[in-house]
Amino acid sequence: MKYIQSIIRFILRSLKGDEYDYTQGDLRQAVLLLAIPMILELSLESVFAVVDMFFVGKLGPNAIAAVGLTESLITIVYSAAIGLSTAATAMVSRRIGEKNPLEASLAGTQSVVVSLIFTFGLSMAGLIWAPDLLFLMGASAEVVEQGSTFTRIMLGGSSVIVLLFLLNGIFRGAGNAAIAMRSLWLASGLNILLCPLLIYGFDLGLKGAAIATTIGRGAGVLYQVYFLFVKPGVIRFKQSDFRPRAIIIRQLIDIAWPATFQFIIASASWIVLAKLVAETGGTIASAGYQIAIRNVVFFILPAWGLSNAAATLVGQHLGASKPERAEQSVMLCVKYNVLFMSFVTLVFVFFPGPIIAWYSKDLAVIEVGTQALRTIGYGYIFYGIGMVMIQGLNGAGDTKTPTIIHFVCFWLFQIPLAYFLSRPNMLGIQGIFWAIPIAETLIAIVAYLLFRQGKWKQVKV
Repeated sequence: MKYIQSIIRFILRSLKGDEYDYTQGDLRQAVLLLAIPMILELSLESVFAVVDMFFVGKLGPNAIAAVGLTESLITIVYSAAIGLSTAATAMVSRRIGEKNPLEASLAGTQSVVVSLIFTFGLSMAGLIWAPDLLFLMGASAEVVEQGSTFTRIMLGGSSVIVLLFLLNGIFRGAGNAAIAMRSLWLASGLNILLCPLLIYGFDLGLKGAAIATTIGRGAGVLYQVYFLFVKPGVIRFKQSDFRPRAIIIRQLIDIAWPATFQFIIASASWIVLAKLVAETGGTIASAGYQIAIRNVVFFILPAWGLSNAAATLVGQHLGASKPERAEQSVMLCVKYNVLFMSFVTLVFVFFPGPIIAWYSKDLAVIEVGTQALRTIGYGYIFYGIGMVMIQGLNGAGDTKTPTIIHFVCFWLFQIPLAYFLSRPNMLGIQGIFWAIPIAETLIAIVAYLLFRQGKWKQVKV
């Protein structure tokens, strides 16, 4: 009983958000104090995706396909958001490790300046060309007609997506993962409440889902802004800090552009796969695949939380001149991620049918989704290893190495493999599904070998 009580107290401590020096003391405790709120943060982000698909799934295959194809497009926005967030986390965590919170806050404000300039163009493109982008993705005329407004709202709200990711990256770099977690809780909670209300209560259909998601994310950003400008903490934004600082912006861009391309490369690969599925199997196959991918994301994001903990710990320990402890923290995160992903593998391999059937009653959609989920699930343990290794390198500020890994393994390997295996005389859409775990396993092996070489320990940020 005392053991259970001590676990509960530890979890509550991690969720409270008190300042803690992660570069001192027990390493396992440091990993878990950071990882628990980060896992819960991204668990709620994964709920964001699943809730939309659950309610939209009742609107039929065209609606499912529209949402899935839009999400494939928005992965480009996510790539920019994660790239900028990666740079902010690396710089903020390094300054915090050096015990320099003023410079950490300045790095955070400059990253916001860069993000606002960048996202303006993304939002305008989405507002103007939403139908054309859906057509480009291989959507049918019916899917474009039903989903173009949804796509326009979602892409038009790119700025809130980027800010939500970026500001949480700043909080994570500072070691205050609890605030990042609560902002996602607020965003996801509002989305869960508003989605059925706007889709069915106000009969807005797909448009209601887009409005609910954008409002939820916007509320999360406002919550973050409160803690950065009003509530005192280790990171505090000041108006004077928003004056552009060329040196800091150049440092941010040096880290951010490879990180952004790193995720654009991965995202573009997912977009190509979604297009291949739509062209090879049609709307039904696309709907089944998109439901499967939503569940893949649902279970991957908590594991990504552990990976983010690794990035923060690497940055802070390098700032504190403790590279060996940085490496030990990454290997602990790998161990915990493998345990979690092993469980997910069992669920996906043995119970994919009931999971897919929860979203759609269409037997053809369920059949394709089941095949996709089971096949992709075979590589889950390697996904967990790879993402921790990649984030460990990113946390050190070495964003170029993961970018090269992604370029080779996704564009030069996964896409050609998926195209080859999807030919009619090969495996069809099942070949596209198999290309995913094969490529992700290759990423895990290469990233692990490069991380263990230790060159990231010499990176200056």
